[in-house]
Amino acid sequence: MAKIGIIGTGLVGATFGYALTGSGVATEVVLIDVNRQRAEGEAMDLNHSVAFSQPMDFIAGDYPDLTGASVIVIAAGANQKPGQTRLDLVLTNVNIFRSIVPQVVKYAPDAIIVVVANPVDVLTYATIRLSGLPRGRVFGSGTTLDSGRLRYLLGDYYGIDPRSVHAYIIGEHGDSELPVWSSARVAGMPLPDFARAIGREHRQEDLDHIFDQVRTAADAIIQRKGATYYAIGSGLLRIVESLLRDQNTVLPISTLLDGYQDVRDVCLSVPSVIGSDGVKHALPIALNDSEAVAFRHSAQLLKDIIAQAGI
Repeated sequence: MAKIGIIGTGLVGATFGYALTGSGVATEVVLIDVNRQRAEGEAMDLNHSVAFSQPMDFIAGDYPDLTGASVIVIAAGANQKPGQTRLDLVLTNVNIFRSIVPQVVKYAPDAIIVVVANPVDVLTYATIRLSGLPRGRVFGSGTTLDSGRLRYLLGDYYGIDPRSVHAYIIGEHGDSELPVWSSARVAGMPLPDFARAIGREHRQEDLDHIFDQVRTAADAIIQRKGATYYAIGSGLLRIVESLLRDQNTVLPISTLLDGYQDVRDVCLSVPSVIGSDGVKHALPIALNDSEAVAFRHSAQLLKDIIAQAGI
């Protein structure tokens, strides 16, 4: 009988709300938005879908309505505008979070907070600092979406179910992210071995092209339809389901690192076990030398942004 809060009812927040309707993981969902009418409209529309799905109650509320919530998903934040620098966007969204996070902690001090607003790694770090909560109870959606895109494209390339592909994007959810090719597997087999087993040539240039498609996917979708929201909505459902059902799922979420590959005091995505307590373990997967260098480079870029923003 879980209660979930969604802060920010734009396309991502509303799509996640819709994904919840058929899941059965919650009975009450509180929608909060600076535009109260938008939240009310989404709540009405979502409640009308309940007759065709699972019993659930969507409420357009305010922060006191989060009392007793188990999970809070923060999808609020400004989008980057033409001519706006990345640092400008960080400063804008950190200021937005300064008004959100203390209210969340005040009314739902025992909740797990999942950050999805971008830049997700920096905002996850800011949320940990603003909330004062243990780091395991605050994390970001990170590269869950990127890794899902990678699995889909690899499945399409090899002609197999993407659920049979085990491969991760780690690091920043952004330009400096990296694929961990050295540990990518299908049926427990490294990709070169799997390619040979199905009579395919292993071509690293093909994999590099697939990663380039992953890295540019958001821009490609935004150019065509204005925003991305279905896949991240599904990814958030998978995350929240694991939290509420204590499934101990391994997902590449953005978490505060303390010595992982010699990286400290920054939030980055690494495969992590998540369950009812939040992030239980950040798994130290093996990286080859070039992957380790790229991972540390990604960490340094984010640390520089955090320092410039004064978080």
